[in-house]
Amino acid sequence: MKILVIGAGNMGLTYAEGMSKSKLLKERNIMVLDNSEEKLEELNKLPHFDAFKELKDCVPQADIIFIAVKPYHAESLFEAIKPLVNQEQIIVSIMAGVTIKAIEEYTGLKKVVRAMPNLPAQIGKGLTSFVTSPSVSKTELLTIESLLNTTGKSLQVSNENFIDASTGISGSGPAYVFYFMQSMMEAAKQMGFSESDSTVLVSQTFTGAVELFNQSNLSPESWMDRVASKGGTTRAALDSMDNNNVNKLIKEAAFAAFNRAVELGKEH
Repeated sequence: MKILVIGAGNMGLTYAEGMSKSKLLKERNIMVLDNSEEKLEELNKLPHFDAFKELKDCVPQADIIFIAVKPYHAESLFEAIKPLVNQEQIIVSIMAGVTIKAIEEYTGLKKVVRAMPNLPAQIGKGLTSFVTSPSVSKTELLTIESLLNTTGKSLQVSNENFIDASTGISGSGPAYVFYFMQSMMEAAKQMGFSESDSTVLVSQTFTGAVELFNQSNLSPESWMDRVASKGGTTRAALDSMDNNNVNKLIKEAAFAAFNRAVELGKEH
């Protein structure tokens, strides 16, 4: 089995690196295509990839084609690969907003997987939600799932609406966490802590809280109740957030990302 990754940006290379460690693949069974000379020079230095610049030199060889380019490149890319593909090939797209129907129409292929990864995939802690077209067999599904799991965990969803929804939660979600962290770090510095101490205070707090949550069956609300005592400091902070409708604002932000993903789908 040979894998082709089109697009050697952050997510494309993340998946290529992750899949290169998969037991499903033999050495150098991953091809990576990019049109940047600088990126190709970088790829040629890596021993576990074969780098390409021309679609005709790699697309026909691939069993599974990962598409990791910006959504606005979708139409021109699919038109270019359409004459080069065959009906046994599987397309896995990690482009936000580009629907399975659009991919099928542009490429002529019926075996299509639409996936939504997130940034922690770069350290093997990612979450990729995915949905497949009906033509993808159960055996092929297991293969795709195994490949996606090389960057963390995967979650199969029942329809594309959940891909757009997961864009608003897990896809864009790390940025919300970073936003919250940045605000807390700024507060720490205003309280007199140094830059480095503020970073340690906030990063370790987030790490510890997530580990507590992952190692228990308690809900976030239950954990908040454990931390916050009546009339105490934590309750004062939580009351401030409630009074300022922070909960509502976070939900609105997530839906803003979700709605934008839906809009992007209508553009293709």
